[in-house]
Formats: sequence, C-alpha cells, structure tokens
Amino acid sequence: MCGRFFIGQPPEVYRAFYGYPEQPNFPGRFNLAPTQPVPVVLRESGERHFRLMRWGLWPAWLKDPAGFPVLFNARIESAAEKPAFRGALRHRRCIFLADGFYEWRRDGAGKTATKTPFAVRRADGAPMALAGLWEPWMGADGSEVDTAAIVTCSANGTLSAIHERMPAILAPEAIAPWLDAAVDAPEAARLCRPCPDAWLRLDPVGDRVNSVRNDDAGLPEPVAPAPPAGRIVPARSESVQGELF
Repeated sequence: MCGRFFIGQPPEVYRAFYGYPEQPNFPGRFNLAPTQPVPVVLRESGERHFRLMRWGLWPAWLKDPAGFPVLFNARIESAAEKPAFRGALRHRRCIFLADGFYEWRRDGAGKTATKTPFAVRRADGAPMALAGLWEPWMGADGSEVDTAAIVTCSANGTLSAIHERMPAILAPEAIAPWLDAAVDAPEAARLCRPCPDAWLRLDPVGDRVNSVRNDDAGLPEPVAPAPPAGRIVPARSESVQGELF
C-alpha cells in the first residue's frame, strides 16, 4: 500500500525532469493523503502535461461516489482484470509527482504492538516517479473530476522489512513508455516491478506524520531510530478498500 507521500522540491525541478510546458507554482506538500488533490503528469496528443487530480480513482461507470471505497492504490498484478482499473491501464496512465512516500513498520505483536513511520526517498535525491492510473469522472449534474490511483507492486528487499507492498517506482527509461497509450497494457505492466534496493533510502521520522493535519517540511526529516519493541512484523494491508477493485 501507499497511503501517504510528499513533494517538496521547487516546481521547476519537476517541470525540467518530466518536460511538461505548464509552469505551475504549487506549494510543497509533506503529508499528502487520499481524497486530496495531487499533482500528476500525463501524455495527451503526443505531449506531456501537468494536472491536478483527486487521489482516489472513480471509475467512469460509477454512478454515485457516496459510499464507494477510496481506491488510492491499484495492484499491478490484477489491474488488467479489475473493472475499476483495466480501462485506465490500457489508455490512461500517469505519474504522481513525488519526492518520496511514508510507510509504517509494525514492531511487536498484539496490544503492545507499535508502528514506526519511515520516509522512503531516492538515495540520489531525484524526483520519485510513482506509476499511476487516472480516470475522468462525470456526475449526473455535469460536474467533472479527474481522479487517480498509485500503482503498487511487491516490495523489494529494502522495503520488505517494513511492508509487503510498495509503489511502483519507474526507472527514467520507463517513464516514456508508461505514459504512451500506444504501449499495450501487458507491456506497460511489466514496467511496474520492485525497484533496485540501491535506489532507496529509508529514514525513521517523527510520529507527527501519523496525523494528516500536520503538513510541514519537518515531517520527512530523519530522527534517531527507536529500538524495536519486539519482533519486527512487516505491515500488511489492513484495509482492502485501497486496492480491491
């Protein structure tokens, strides 16, 4: 699962990295959560473009989003078969602009278990290209909302001590084919695999990140690691709503 991420470098960094013509002046966000507007890059008419979308995909066939699960993640292993994601995998792929994401390690078991938050970022400091799927949704009143979900895959060796899943982090050479709708779904899906361990840096961070009300540049800053409370148990997806459909 990937339920929180952060984006803090100047907007020009992402514009240069992805090559879109828009010049958005968006502020840094350090605790982005599902249902919030998030910046993505997509490809339309042969060019890349910047766009803000709702994090949490609404399929085009959805009549009423009230009570519908928040689909903030899409498992790449099953996206081609899931009604909510298969059309987007074929025709509407995007990349979430990010510097990194947060994940929680579960220490101990039972009632005494604790969760330690970590910031996961690229070791080289480059933008982290998170594979995504997007879908335009239109309400009965004519309102339109662009929605998106982060694609996930199995965790690599580095992340596996914390969680069994991770967002699909695209290699630089995979960005163009992922965004190109001419690349078919099976070939695109093969781009979403666990990234090399050497790409990532994990830092324990303070527990202020646990609350979405906190959103400041100090959240992803490393803190001294706390000693584990017991046996480390990799976290499992506790809510099926994020990836089920």
